[in-house]
Amino acid sequence: MTTTELAHPALEPFGLDTLQLRNRFAVAPMTRVSATPDGTPTEQMAAYYREYAMGGFGLIITEGIYPDAVHSQGYFNQPGLVTEQHVAGWRAVVDAVHASGTPIVAQLMHAGALSQGNAKGFETIGPSAIQPRGQMMVDYGGVGGAWNAPREMTAHDIDDVIAGFVAAAENARVAGFDGVEIHGANGYLLDQFLTDYTNQRTDEYGGPVENRVRLTARVLHAIRDSLGDFPVGVRLSQTKVNDFTYRWPGGEADARTIFAALTDATYLHIASEGRDFLETAKLPSGATITELAREVSGRPVIANGGMHDLGQAAGVLTGGHADVLSLGTGALANPDLPRRVETGAALSAFDHEMLHPMATLDCAAAWRERAGK
Repeated sequence: MTTTELAHPALEPFGLDTLQLRNRFAVAPMTRVSATPDGTPTEQMAAYYREYAMGGFGLIITEGIYPDAVHSQGYFNQPGLVTEQHVAGWRAVVDAVHASGTPIVAQLMHAGALSQGNAKGFETIGPSAIQPRGQMMVDYGGVGGAWNAPREMTAHDIDDVIAGFVAAAENARVAGFDGVEIHGANGYLLDQFLTDYTNQRTDEYGGPVENRVRLTARVLHAIRDSLGDFPVGVRLSQTKVNDFTYRWPGGEADARTIFAALTDATYLHIASEGRDFLETAKLPSGATITELAREVSGRPVIANGGMHDLGQAAGVLTGGHADVLSLGTGALANPDLPRRVETGAALSAFDHEMLHPMATLDCAAAWRERAGK
């Protein structure tokens, strides 16, 4: 049997705490900048997420959702979970997904210094007043050019950020979501605290890695305190949208400290290290970073990066590197990917043109029309 036949291990059901997944294929969070200007999800977004549910995915994780109405928004037309209108819009999305029996988790994201579009127009904030590396992302509505240096956050700012995450998680439960995922990856605010060169603080949040992971842990514990057994995952990465080469400076020792601080999470979601996951995610010891996350945290782990390669995907699961696989571009190209794997049908290749000139749902629909999809 080949890995495209029914024997593929990703087709096995899995219990992610209280979430019962029909299989181990998850839709990864992907920014689509297609909400209304005030951050309310649309009918088009409900149809977008419903397509993945109907396509057989075992779990859907939303795009990053901003959790407060001050500094957290990263992109114009990014959805929020702040107002009653936001909650009502997301309830329609959740209902559309639940109609196919698929659980859906809301990813909560504070952009911090990487905000390139905030409808409120407020200044950016970060752990330290250090200009982010790289350039704003045009695909997500950025004007190009460098980001501004953020204002260094005060203790009061930190408390406000935590309160925003908690309020948004509470709103997610009201909207009917099956859980939330804290976005601690890819260069956004929580990852800015975790990263040594963007965090030059001298207080309890700066210095050694056990201090730099403290804010992520505090957000996790605060949501836990508010919502009890409601599933709460945490997404982590070494690389960032504005720095693809960064690695935790302490290597495996840093990884162990980070994972040990987050054992209250329902799961850990380790974001892409590269398409050849089993090589690029490998530590000097020979273990993969996801394998280490499973060992240290004792929690289920979702692996992300090149999982549309079905041979690699099978190896990640059977080799004990992860429990669930999340797909980004593979899911965009194949919203029915699990159904295709079940039947042995060929997978479509991802065409980056579907995200140009912007990564919106309108641009994807225009691409499909041109391509006759």
